[in-house]
Amino acid sequence: MARAELSRRLEVFQIADSTFPIGTFNHSYGMENYIWRGPIADVEGFEAWLAAYFRTQYLFGEGLLTRLAMEAMDAGDEEALWDLDAQITEATVARETREGTRRVARQMLALVRRVYGDVGVLDRYRDRIREGICKGNPAIVFAAFAWSRGLFAEETFVTYGYSIASTMTQNAVRAVPLGQAAGQEALHRTLGLIEGLWPRASVLPSALLGANVPGLELAQIAHETQGPRLFMS
Repeated sequence: MARAELSRRLEVFQIADSTFPIGTFNHSYGMENYIWRGPIADVEGFEAWLAAYFRTQYLFGEGLLTRLAMEAMDAGDEEALWDLDAQITEATVARETREGTRRVARQMLALVRRVYGDVGVLDRYRDRIREGICKGNPAIVFAAFAWSRGLFAEETFVTYGYSIASTMTQNAVRAVPLGQAAGQEALHRTLGLIEGLWPRASVLPSALLGANVPGLELAQIAHETQGPRLFMS
């Protein structure tokens, strides 16, 4: 791998790292409701929830969104990007989850701009969010940045999946709680699952963007009114 190509990939890995301060450590996207009700009480419960999340909500949601966003950029069709923003926003039923992803997207845009400067389409996306035309989704931000650094759709799908899995693991370590080593073992197994989802994600029709399963959505909705909690969503 050429040095310039390696440097570009490292820049994407920085954005994907769970330490990149965009607020994801404040969100559990429904996991905390499962902890509160009891299904997640140990590493086995957490890993089962994480696998269900990736096989459904990630596959049909932000994972598919990264692929569709990169296809839109390959075609030079920014209007398709804005349509994807509207489609995923409308498909996100839980208010907390919808607002949480918008906050993360805005923070990601601001920090990418601060660290890397002008990234073309991301500046236009930021402007549309400020004007209220678009709502904002971090998967679109991530895909646009990865595309600007020369990553392919499969790499972007897997790398963004790692970003979510790594963050959720750290959140579970402090919320369940889990041991750090047990969390990393669960994360390692989940990475293989994410990679194995790509063949299906690569052929899903865009009409399925935002499809979900009732259990995960209900947990995200219920989180808004549950008792004491660590996370915003």
